Amino acid sequence: MLNIDELKFDEKGLIPAIVQDANTNRVLTLAYMNRESLEISMKEMKTCFWSRSRQELWRKGETSGNFQDIVSITADCDKDALVVRVKPQGPACHLGWESCFENPVWANEEVADFTIDGLMKMLEGRKRDLPEGSYTTYLFQKGLDKILKKVGEESTEVIIAAKAKDKAETIYEIADLAYHVMVLMLESGISLNEIREELASRHIIDHKVKQEKMTK
Repeated sequence: MLNIDELKFDEKGLIPAIVQDANTNRVLTLAYMNRESLEISMKEMKTCFWSRSRQELWRKGETSGNFQDIVSITADCDKDALVVRVKPQGPACHLGWESCFENPVWANEEVADFTIDGLMKMLEGRKRDLPEGSYTTYLFQKGLDKILKKVGEESTEVIIAAKAKDKAETIYEIADLAYHVMVLMLESGISLNEIREELASRHIIDHKVKQEKMTK
């Protein structure tokens, strides 16, 4: 672990802090910290910045309630910039946006911009709007029993492909299964974050079990 004394603050005593959602890896905002705000952030485990416009400490969420619980703080190779990974309790942007970075400037159309969260948002839109001709719309209209049947079928397909040691087919079938499970999640009112939190809790338990075994 680095000591704060090893960090390189600029001539104004500031260091840029890129705030990133620990669940989605999305960049939420770019802010600045001085030594005091960094120490407060580490002590309180919530982001505290230095407001350059107001020239004062600024605890994120103190007026809006949109606090950011810190998961980790990492310095770059030059030790003059930080990445602060957080679990946000609301929008990061003062305009009410999830992220301050919501204005596309340019995109390479030849490179697919895919994320699980983006897929889930698309499926949420299908459930809300029920566009005609969409297979996802069909599943939501048919309801839980049909969705569960598809999850069961796709699970079987994964098993068959894996048993045959057909890697390409197994990947294809796992993708199908993942899609149908996400449809099931929406139908059941389950979010990606709830699954992440459950997996994270199991990781902690698994880590503790390993430690216990090593000490015996």
